Amino acid sequence: MEKIVILTGAGISAESGLGTFRDEGGLWAQHRIEDVATPEGFARDPALVHRFYNARRVQAAKAKSNAAHAALARLQMDFPGEVVIVTQNVDSLHESGGAEHVIHMHGTLAGAFCPACNHRWASPPEMAVGEPCPACGAATARPDVVWFGEMPYYMDAIYDHLAEATLFAAIGTSGQVYPAAAFVHEALQSGARTVELNLEPSTGASSFDEVILGPATETVPSWVDGLLSPR
Repeated sequence: MEKIVILTGAGISAESGLGTFRDEGGLWAQHRIEDVATPEGFARDPALVHRFYNARRVQAAKAKSNAAHAALARLQMDFPGEVVIVTQNVDSLHESGGAEHVIHMHGTLAGAFCPACNHRWASPPEMAVGEPCPACGAATARPDVVWFGEMPYYMDAIYDHLAEATLFAAIGTSGQVYPAAAFVHEALQSGARTVELNLEPSTGASSFDEVILGPATETVPSWVDGLLSPR
């Protein structure tokens, strides 16, 4: 049975209005990554970090899934083999677009996390400094997102999926953030065909068997149509 493993990055959500690290004028452009996306930044100024992620939740709540998200959900539903979606995104647009069992390797804006006891729970729309953990009571609650310098979630499961993949696709990724940037090499070692779909070639585009360029809302539905058409 064929198995498709898909890695998605910020590029698939950009057309839904969610900015990437590199967008000028967006939330990320207003802050240094070291201040809002590292454990050290949270230790220095937790109020700033909470304000940043509260704003990201507001932004994400307004976003709607786009044609690329819907196409991947259709692929999951109609492909005769298995389709696994791994995302670097912390939004829930894959799920609102109809996808199931999405692996959020960088966590999710919808979650809260207690570093004192590792308890996770649904985040309120706004978090503040000193919120107690519902499990242990520690006043150390933080967003359940993976920051720079931390290990992404579900890595063992992701590598198992890559080892079984017959096709690996990276959609809307920069190819600059590890370990995700190395997934193409894991898939190639397992004998998978590989394809990148991106607005522009990523840093690692030369490692892929095929590169398809253009907006995700155009390239992804077309690519899915090709996979689902009779052979």
